[in-house]
Amino acid sequence: MTALTLSTAAAPGLRADAIVIGVSKGDKGPVVAPGAEAVDQAYDGGLAGVLETLGASGAEGEITKLPAPSGFKTPLVVAVGLGALPEKDVNGGAYGAEALRRASGLAARALAGSKKAAFALPVADAAAVGAIGEGALLGAYSFDVYKENAQNGTAAKGKKNGKAPLAEAVVLGAKPRDKAHKAAVERATAVSEELNRARDLVNTPPNDLNPEAFAAVAQAAAKENGIKVQVLDEKALAKGGYGGILGVGSGSASAPRLVKLSYTHSKAKKHLAFVGKGITYDSGGISLKPAGHNETMKCDMSGAAAVFAAVVTAARLGLEVNVTGWLALAENMPSGSATRPGDVLRMYSGKTVEVLNTDAEGRLVLADALWAASEEKPDAIVDVATLTGAMVLALGNRTFGVMANDEAFRSAVHEAAEEVGEPAWPMPLPEHLRKGMDSPTADIANMGERMGGGLVAALFLREFVGEGITWAHLDIAGPAFNEQGPFGYTPKGGTGSGVRTLVRLAELTASGDLG
Repeated sequence: MTALTLSTAAAPGLRADAIVIGVSKGDKGPVVAPGAEAVDQAYDGGLAGVLETLGASGAEGEITKLPAPSGFKTPLVVAVGLGALPEKDVNGGAYGAEALRRASGLAARALAGSKKAAFALPVADAAAVGAIGEGALLGAYSFDVYKENAQNGTAAKGKKNGKAPLAEAVVLGAKPRDKAHKAAVERATAVSEELNRARDLVNTPPNDLNPEAFAAVAQAAAKENGIKVQVLDEKALAKGGYGGILGVGSGSASAPRLVKLSYTHSKAKKHLAFVGKGITYDSGGISLKPAGHNETMKCDMSGAAAVFAAVVTAARLGLEVNVTGWLALAENMPSGSATRPGDVLRMYSGKTVEVLNTDAEGRLVLADALWAASEEKPDAIVDVATLTGAMVLALGNRTFGVMANDEAFRSAVHEAAEEVGEPAWPMPLPEHLRKGMDSPTADIANMGERMGGGLVAALFLREFVGEGITWAHLDIAGPAFNEQGPFGYTPKGGTGSGVRTLVRLAELTASGDLG
C-alpha cells in the first residue's frame, strides 16, 4: 500500500522522484492551479505557456511530463488536468473534491515505479487534503499477484505492468500537526485501504475465492479490527431455513455461507444494516449464461465486498454508530443437484418463491439476508448488488441505481454517493410492475416483466424487508467492474463501487446528519 504523508516543505528543496501540479482549462489556454506557485516562479511565470507548447490544455484526464526546472531536487514535473476553472461563487472558488481526487489518482498511476512523489495540488482545506490523499492511494492500486516476473521467475506481487506502485505520496501544503489535516489523512487511508481490499476480492479468480474462502477473509479482518463475526455454513443454513441461499448454492461443489459482521460503539444511537450480494461466480446455473456473458462473473460478489469493506472501515474510524454487515455468499453452478427453473424455494422469511430463471439468483440470496437483517430492527437497511443487466442498459457502466421504500432516504443515499464521488441516480419502484411476479404456484416468482428489469428486481427485494424498516437498494452492476481502460483513480477490473457511499452513510448516521 502506498504511504501517505503531509509536508509544508518548499517544493524546490524536497527530494522526490516527481512533483505533481494541477492545470486548469482556461478560456485562453491552460492555467496553473494554486499549489504550483514555486514551480511556476522557477519558469519565470511562464509555466502555462510551456505546457501549452507541449500540447496541454488543462482538460480532465490529461497528463503532461516535463523536466523539473533548475534548482529543484526533483527531476520531473507532472502536470495533471483539473478540468474547467472552478466558479468563484461555488464553494468559495475552490476546486471540488472529485476533481482533485481524479487528478491525484491519474498522477499516482502514471508514476508507478517511483519511490516518492510530491503532490502540489490546490489545498484549500482539510477536505482537499483528504481528496488528494484518497485519489493517490486509489490511483496507485495494482493487482498483479497472478502474474509472473519473467526476469526472476517469481510472482510480481503488487506490481503494475512490471513496475511497483508509487511507494509514497506526499501532500504539499498540508500541515502534519494540524488536527483536521491529520484526521483527513487517517480517513483517506482507512477508506482507501479497505476499498482496495474490496478490489482485491473482486479481482481474485473464483477458483481461489469461493464462499468458504471469502468467509475466512472476513473472519480474519474482523479479528484484526474488533468486529464480531458469525458464519453460517451449509448445515446451519439448512437448520435455519435459508432456502434462497441454499437453493442458489445447491449446484456447486463449494457450499454457501452467510456471514454476519457486527461493529458496535458504546455511544451509538443508531443501527445500520448493510447487505451484500456475494455470488463468487455466476454461471447462470441451469439457465446458463451464453459465451461472452460469463467471463467476468467473478465480480458478482462485488456487493458483498463493498459491505465487508464498509463495516471494517467504520470500525477503523471508530464511528459512533452500530453497523451490521451481511454477506450472502454462494456460487451459482449447473449440476444434477442445482435448482431448476420451475422449482419452488421456501425462503428464510417463510415466503415461497417460484424460480423461473436460475440466473436471477442474486435476489434469492439477498432475500434471505434482508429478512435476517430485518429481524434486528435496524434504523435502516441498505443492500448492494451487481443485480441486473437492465440497470446497466439504463444508466451505463459508471453509474449505479438507487431505489428505496422511502423517497427521503433515497434522496439521502443519492446525495451521499454524489458527495463522495460515486455517480448514482435515483430510480422509481412502479407498483404496477409487482403484478408481473405473481405466481400460480408460489407466493411470488423471481422474474417479472422484462422491461424495467432492474426495477422489478428491486420490487422483489422489497418483499423481504421487514415492515416499517427504511430500506434502499444499490444496483452497482454497471460500475462494479471496469472492463475498459483505467480513468482517474479507477483501475481496470474491480472498482470497489459502493464502499465510499456506505461509509459516508455510516458517518452521516453517526453525526445525526443523515436525511
